[in-house]
Formats: sequence, structure tokens, C-alpha cells
Amino acid sequence: MRRDRATDGKPIIRLTSGLQIGEGNLAAGLGLIALALALACLSTGLGSTETGMPDLLHSLAGGALPDAEAYALWNVRLPRIVLGFMAGWSVALAGAMLQSLARNPLADPGLFGLSQGSITMIMLLLVFFPAASKLLVAFAAVGGGLAVALLLIGLVGGERSSGLAILLMGIAIETMLSALASVLLLYTPAETSYALSDWLAGSLFHADWQLIGTFAPLFCVTPIGIFLIGRALSAYDLGNDMAMALGEPIARSRPLVLGFAVLLSSAAVTAVGPLTFLGVLAPQLAGYVSPAIGRARLFLSALTGGILVVGADALTRGIGADMPMPIGLAVTLIGVPLFVVALRLQALRKMHSH
Repeated sequence: MRRDRATDGKPIIRLTSGLQIGEGNLAAGLGLIALALALACLSTGLGSTETGMPDLLHSLAGGALPDAEAYALWNVRLPRIVLGFMAGWSVALAGAMLQSLARNPLADPGLFGLSQGSITMIMLLLVFFPAASKLLVAFAAVGGGLAVALLLIGLVGGERSSGLAILLMGIAIETMLSALASVLLLYTPAETSYALSDWLAGSLFHADWQLIGTFAPLFCVTPIGIFLIGRALSAYDLGNDMAMALGEPIARSRPLVLGFAVLLSSAAVTAVGPLTFLGVLAPQLAGYVSPAIGRARLFLSALTGGILVVGADALTRGIGADMPMPIGLAVTLIGVPLFVVALRLQALRKMHSH
């Protein structure tokens, strides 16, 4: 491992394996990890029950806690923190991948129709089979997302089709599926409709260790996915023609990227419902913190997504139980102002640089 400089003059760390990491990206990653841990510690102390990080450390050391405090920590707060981070990580990672694929900073699983495919399939399943198991719901989500992905690949044609064509076709499919979801909400029994409406707003209310256990294998695989897909996405950022000139097999890698994005977004939708706009917000905020490409961009975007959801959950519990707020709305309330500020600062930075 040695320090070096990239072709653009920025300092990098070059590993013996040949991989290189920008020093700025490394510092940003470590800073985001520290922020995620700090938010998690803060979040353990938010809620109606008086408990927090000191009690958690006491419990981990083998000490006994009162039942109410132990339940609040181990059955409510920690599952929400862990599941929220995993869901935010997955949605943001999928969004960053799709933005490179489409070469459009507004692309995300929702705009491609992948999330809506999962949502519609889950809604159809719960309308006709209300007692469906969680495993069946998860398979329905993946099936709906994969169906949309296959439809996109089939409709936009071969390897020379542009990212814009995929994006526009995704918007068309998403619009059609949203209309179908609205019809399902209107004509289902009131009790089912209310339950679906709550879920569509995004919620960590059902977070528990069993749900985390089903999500964990996919989450643990994501670093491998980042490592394998990151190089291909660096080529996609240059455009399809340049990517093919560099030897990227677009006909094989594009379906793999879409399939991985489907798995990530479907898992998040199944666990917490749709997290609207997070797939757009997180990569853009990460890019402002530390501009990056390829693997570094994916990692920083995923971290930012996890932080936004954990922060949004802390906001909902910090406000108090008298004002429950869907996690999707809380993410928007936190993320959009940050997004606007980041864009404004970026514009001012460009003005001063000229």
C-alpha cells in the first residue's frame, strides 16, 4: 500500500492488489460511518421510555434491566435502527446504480418502475390472499420487480439502447402500475385499504429481529456487489459507446445491474414500504460530500441512505408519540432541505471557481 496521485492530481492510496482509493473518498467514508454510529447512539435514547445508550452498554456487559427498558431497547429501538439503516442503504445503493445505468441523476428504483412493480405485486397478493406469509410477500415483491426489469430490457432493445430510453420506458411503466395500485386501494375492503395506505407511506413499526434476519443475507452480500459492479458502472458513466469501446459487455452487465437493483429495492419495499425519493437524494448528497465514481460512489451513496433513514426515524421518535409520522415522509423532510442546501452550495462553489 502506498500513496500516489491519480491522473487528475488528486491524492489516492494504491493497494498492492492494484485497487486504488481516493483519500478524500476514504475520509468521507470514515466520517459517514462515524455519523451513522453517532446517530444510532442518539436514537437509542429517543422515545417515551427513559433509557438509552448507558443502559444498552450495561445490558451488553451482563447487567439486568427493568422489563420496560429492556423491551424498549431490544424489541423496539435497536430493530428500528438496524432495519432502517439496512433499508436506506439498499434503496440508496439501487438508486446510485440506476443513475449510472441511465446516466441521469434523477433515476431511482421508483422512477424505473422497479419499486412500483414490487408494490403492485404485494398489493395484489394481499388483496386476494390477506393471510399470505411474509416469505410469500417477499417472493411477490422480487417477482414484481423482476417482471418490470425484464419488461424494460425487452422493450428498449439491445445493447446500443440509451439509458434515457430505459428511463422513459420505466416512467411509463411506473405510471401505469401506480394507476393500478390506486384502483386497488379504492376498491378493496376498508380495513385492507387502510393497512395498505399505512404501508405505502413507509413504516418501521413492524421492525423486529426476525425481519432483520431475513434481510441480513442480502445486506451482507452488497459489499461484494459493490466490488463486482463498481467497475462496470464507471464505464457506464462515460456512455454506452465508450463503455463498449473499453470492453464492457453491456448485453450481459446491464441485466445483472438491473437484477441486483431489483433485489435491493424489493427487499426494502417488503421490509419498510417505499422510501420515495431516497434513491435520488442519497447519491446526490454523497456526491456533494465527496465526488466519486465507481465503487466509492456506490459505497458513499449507500452509507448516506442508511444515515438518512436512521436520522428520519430519530426525528419521528424525538417529536413524540403524540405525532406519529411515516418514515417516508420523515426522510423527505430531512433529505429535501439538505438536498436544496447542497445544490445551492454547489452552484456557489462553481460560480466562485469561475
